[in-house]
This record gives sequence, C-alpha cells and structure tokens, in this order.
Amino acid sequence: MSTVVGVDVGTSVTKAVAFDGNGRALASASRPSRLDVASGGRVEQDLDEVTAGVGEVVREVAASLGRTPDAVALTGQGDGLWLRDQRGRPVRPAISWMDARASALVTRWLADGTIRTAYAHTGSGMFPGCHGPLLNWLREHEPESLDRAAVAGYCVDAVAQRLTGQVCLDASDATLPFLDPRTRVYAPAALEACGVADQARLLPLPAAPGTVLGLDGRGAGLLGLPEGLPVVAGPYDLPACAIGSGVREVGDGVLILGTTLASQVLTDRVDLDPLAEPAGMWLCTPAPGQWLRAMPAMVGTAALEWVLALVGATTADLDALLTESPPGARGVRAFPFLSEAGERAPFVEPSAQGRLDGLSLATGRADAVRAVCEAIGYAARHCLETAGLSGTLALCGGGARSAMWARLIADVLGRPVRIPLEEQVGALGVVSVARASLSPGYRAPVPPGEAVDPREDLRALYEDGYARYRAELGTARGQWAAGSR
Repeated sequence: MSTVVGVDVGTSVTKAVAFDGNGRALASASRPSRLDVASGGRVEQDLDEVTAGVGEVVREVAASLGRTPDAVALTGQGDGLWLRDQRGRPVRPAISWMDARASALVTRWLADGTIRTAYAHTGSGMFPGCHGPLLNWLREHEPESLDRAAVAGYCVDAVAQRLTGQVCLDASDATLPFLDPRTRVYAPAALEACGVADQARLLPLPAAPGTVLGLDGRGAGLLGLPEGLPVVAGPYDLPACAIGSGVREVGDGVLILGTTLASQVLTDRVDLDPLAEPAGMWLCTPAPGQWLRAMPAMVGTAALEWVLALVGATTADLDALLTESPPGARGVRAFPFLSEAGERAPFVEPSAQGRLDGLSLATGRADAVRAVCEAIGYAARHCLETAGLSGTLALCGGGARSAMWARLIADVLGRPVRIPLEEQVGALGVVSVARASLSPGYRAPVPPGEAVDPREDLRALYEDGYARYRAELGTARGQWAAGSR
C-alpha cells in the first residue's frame, strides 16, 4: 500500500496529509474550523461544517497527488458529545470538549464523591466537557435531544459514520468516562454514579482493533474518491500523536503543546488506585496489553495566545520575546489556568483560574510572556510526573515549532526532548494504525527527530521554580474549592 491520507479533525483546524510507505509526507491541506461560543460557557460545532471541511482537505490532497490514494485514516479531537440519529445526522450541535455548561455539576460531583466512585471502576477522571456530566446536563435541561438520538459519540466516529454509513468507535475515544480500560467494556457502576444508566443505549461498543470500513456513496461523493475505498477510524488525536511521534517502549512519553497540553506515557498495566486523585485517564491503544496514561491539561497554547494578545504580539514574535526576558522572567510568575472549564489534569477543578504575580513597573511584556510559557512548562512537568514518565520524551504540537519554547520546556523538565521532524504526527500516527489494520504485522518505525537537551546551568533555577509553583498551586486549589461552595 503506497499512499494513505491521514485526516486530523482538530478543534481549530482540520488537516489532511498524504504519506507514502516510508512515512514521507507527499501533499497536505488544511482548513480552519469554526467554534460557536455562547454565554454560559457553551462551545459547540456544526457536524455538517466539520464533514464539509474534511471533504475539502481530502479533495485538495488527492488533486495534489494526481492519483487516488489507497486508503483514508481518520483521527481528531476527543471528548465532547456528538449526538446523532441512526443515519448519522446531528440531533443538535456537537458539544465541544471545551464546553463549560456542566461546570457546576462537576464541582458538585467532586464534593459528593460521584467522580471518585466512577474513577474506581474506570481510572478516568471527569471534567465539564466529557460524556458523564454532559449527558446528565442534557437529561435535565434538554431531554428531547437524547430522545431523538441513536448515538452518543465523538468527533472521529461521527465523521466516519458520515463517510461510511457505519458506527465505528475506537476504544481510545470510549475510554472517558465510562469504559473499564482493562476489559474494554463499559462499567455500569460508572454510568449509575453519573445518573445516566438509562442512556447506555446511546453508547456504541468499541470496535475491535484492526477494523476497516469502506466509503459508501455519500462518503465517496464528499471526498471525491471511489466508493469502497478503505477507511480506518483510528485512535483520537492524543494516542494518534503518541504513535506518530514514536512512543514505542513502556515508560516512553509524549508532550503535545497544542490547544490541549497533553502528556501521555506508555504503560503495560492499569492501576485503578482508589486513593489516587481522580484525574486523567488510561487510554486503550491498538496494541493488546498496552495503554497510555494520559494527563490532558486545559492549559495549552490558548494561554500563550491570550498573553501574546494581551501584550500586542503574535506567535511570530514568540522566540524574540523569550530571548528578551531571562530565565525566571525577572520574578514574574503565572498560573496558566484560563479555560472557562477550569482544569482537568493532573487535577480536576472547574473553578481554577489564571494569574500573573510579581509584577512591577520594571516588568516588560516579554517577562509576562516568558512567565506564562514557564508556567505551562511547570504544568507539563506536573502531568508527566503524575503519568509516570521514565523513558524518552517526544515533544510535538504547534508550540514545539518555537525553538525557544522547546528549549524552555527541556530546561523546565530537566530532561532531553525529541522533536519529530514531521509536524503532523497525529495524521502520521493514524496512518500507521491504518497500515497495520490493512497489513497485519506492520510495525511503524520511530520517525526521525531533533534532540533538545536541557541546560545544566539552569537546573537549580527551574527546580526552585517548580517547587514554588507546586506549593502555590496547593494553596490556590484550596481557595478555588472554598470559593466554589
């Protein structure tokens, strides 16, 4: 199989990349996605617009190739709630993982033990933008949507159903919040804890690894490709990025500097510790007996974009600003928790808030930017430590394109990072899954990358900075929790 088109349906951008059998990108295309943001923390998307964008990027890539690809592989954003009828049509706008309408419910569940009860059966925490609180919220406020729905799914399986007419849910998507990752079966006790056991009919069973679909007439028309062309609905973007960035050995990890600050570590066991903080999740992988311990924080590039806009700069200015301000940001410190939905990993707190401390008349705009970048690095270190990183670490995502921020991340973590040369690691990862599905026994090679080493002369500074971040975070968490009561 020579050419596979990987499609990554992201929150802000939909991308398609054609790869040859050696993992070399042959052609690519992208389209921005539209988010409908409304009061009450509501963030939604239109499934018809999303699928139209998929059609546009695939058609553009196929035209650039000048030939028909051998298969299409799908990945994309996870979580949220994409309700459809039996034919795959939306019964209401898709609710994004960024949505905050259920924040008060999650706060209550944290206090009354609901989330801990579910966590004991699944190893997955919950946050406002996942199935548990969203299904409960709709059950109370919008029951007619649930009555009309046949499928409560996610972005990738929603797009796959539009292209193939079949419901095919990857186990990685199904993980949060009801799946027991050890058995790949939904845990009734988790559904009951969330008060949505009566909606279990909407949850598709996870597909077996290696499942291959085919374009139906509607999908063929949308993509401009032949009916019957193989389609693989692979893992969603977090595990797809882990595969595409070369995470192969137990203990290895990946840090995605994207809209989500996603930390993942490969493991060969699932530890559902009832005493652990109920956050993160254990993601099923296509390989039996292997999981990804994932800590997808909400403090990604959106926090960087906010502070850049605040000081009148753009991402094009980032390297220059990081050069202008010294390590430690002249004493300026930050919390990067700017999402309206609060934080979800390595702790869950819907009331989490951002802040900038240590400001004075001597503070420059570069100091504010560096402080936020360093704080995101501290958050990443917190997530990776919680996930159990012990091996190599890959760094990918839009933020990794900044050479200065990548070096800052290595310095803050105090360990080398490897940056894959192929930027679209999510698309590459799901293409690798598709190749293995179509050719059993295929094992993708580790893609080439560039190593960035931490600077030893900054180790003490960032060790002290991280210790202070954790201490101040502990105090702030108590204040946030008290303020939400």
